[in-house]
Amino acid sequence: QVQLAESGGGLVQAGGSLRLSCAVSGGTFSNYIMGWFRQAPGKERDFVASISWSGNGTYYAESVKGRMTISRDNVKDTVYLQMNNLQPEDTAVYYCAASKRFLHVQNMDRTTRYDYWGQGTQVTVSS
Repeated sequence: QVQLAESGGGLVQAGGSLRLSCAVSGGTFSNYIMGWFRQAPGKERDFVASISWSGNGTYYAESVKGRMTISRDNVKDTVYLQMNNLQPEDTAVYYCAASKRFLHVQNMDRTTRYDYWGQGTQVTVSS
């Protein structure tokens, strides 16, 4: 059974940085396209970033482009989200997800295209 476990969330002041990690177990990590999503209270789960199997291809939501970087380590079976210059509107629960689909990362911005999800980690940005 594939399991995803996020870590690294917390409370940070506006302008600060956090690095989220998502460790994957129970499957072949290098076979999955990986993505990060976030969900603020009362809102839908929104796409943040996706990364290809090798890590050479990445895709970002416009709202985070230039501030967040997705990366992966296929030896450690872990995907990361480096978040810089965080703003209060970035406050949300952040989820990582894994997909078995053979699609371009630009087409991986929908929750329905992912097969496995983590439990989420809370990120709170104070003003």
